[in-house]
Amino acid sequence: MKIGELAKVTNTPVETIRYYEREHLLPEPARTEGNYRIYDEDHAQRLGFIRRCRSLDMTLDEIRSLLKFRDAPEEDCGQVNQLLDDHIGHVAARIAELKTLEKQLKALRLQCGGPESAHPCGILQELDTATLAPDGFGSGTGHAGHVHGALHAPARRGT
Repeated sequence: MKIGELAKVTNTPVETIRYYEREHLLPEPARTEGNYRIYDEDHAQRLGFIRRCRSLDMTLDEIRSLLKFRDAPEEDCGQVNQLLDDHIGHVAARIAELKTLEKQLKALRLQCGGPESAHPCGILQELDTATLAPDGFGSGTGHAGHVHGALHAPARRGT
């Protein structure tokens, strides 16, 4: 199948497929005489594996490690267990960061009781004040505790 067909079958954008190829997560496909990429069922299965890992917020390095074991099923899976334990730790840390962020946002929301003109708005005033204070507002950690979401979090762990 061509890349568009693979994209449709796996519900994956074409650019994502190309990115995974550049990152060597997907093996380079064969090419037609017209230089079109030709994918097979193995590509679709591997892409499904990668996407399931990404849905669990695993980094590309974590996925690479898992793919090595997937490709060598006779190997001891102790490192797979350790990788997953480490990933669970990353998730727990992110949950703690998100809870801190939630507390900060709730504290900020309490700064304004209702619709008024923007000039006396407690939220805007607190945000102005918080940007100057080293710890931000309330009892939180300021911008250092801000979680950027699943797409950016792996970058903090080495990808």
